[in-house]
Amino acid sequence: QVQFVESGGGLVQPGGSLRLSCAASGIIFSSYTEAWYRQAPGKQRELVASITGGTNTYVVGSVKGRFTISVDNAKNTLYLQMNSLKPEKTAVYYCNVRNPAGFLLGSWGQGTQVTVSS
Repeated sequence: QVQFVESGGGLVQPGGSLRLSCAASGIIFSSYTEAWYRQAPGKQRELVASITGGTNTYVVGSVKGRFTISVDNAKNTLYLQMNSLKPEKTAVYYCNVRNPAGFLLGSWGQGTQVTVSS
């Protein structure tokens, strides 16, 4: 069973930074595309960033240049460095893994709450 444990969220002021972590079990990260998603109150879950093969990264346009995704395959842990945070980025952040066909391979974890507020 593929499971994820997200951590690193919290309350941060606008312009601040956070580093999220996602520890996975039941799957080897290096074989798939790992991704971060977020779900804001009242909205659908959406993709934030993904990484394939440890180096091929994608970040949605609204956070490009401010968010960085990375993976430590030895620790089977995914990271999301978030800088210059804005209040509209307040959401619960989740990680998951996709196979080459685009299907999600894991159950959604509890996520980690990120609140950007002064």
